[in-house]
Amino acid sequence: MAADIDLHLGRRLRRRRRLLGLTQQQLAVQVGIRFQQIQKYECGANRISAARLWQLAEALETPVAYFYDGLAEAMDGPAATPKAAEVFSRKETLDLIQAFYQLDERPRRRLLDLAKSLHSDGAPTV
Repeated sequence: MAADIDLHLGRRLRRRRRLLGLTQQQLAVQVGIRFQQIQKYECGANRISAARLWQLAEALETPVAYFYDGLAEAMDGPAATPKAAEVFSRKETLDLIQAFYQLDERPRRRLLDLAKSLHSDGAPTV
């Protein structure tokens, strides 16, 4: 069970770091550790202590509770884990979102219309 919690915290850590546009190295420097340790935290190989979680939350400008959001659902098993969480943890998704919001309103609408028109069966894909 602890391994599942470690994986969840690591995923949340990676998501927040990427959302802020930080590299593992940049985050590691902020909390005074090596980037390899951030890698181990993110993949769940190493457990994050309470003190380190506090430091990471401060560096990532988020409450500690952020890391536990969705934990109950994640502990119910892989079938209950929303696929959207996996999609939003991908780097290319975050890059796409950032690029999308850098566009003016009209090109954003046109791009959204284009994306919807390319989807053939009409069912949402997550």
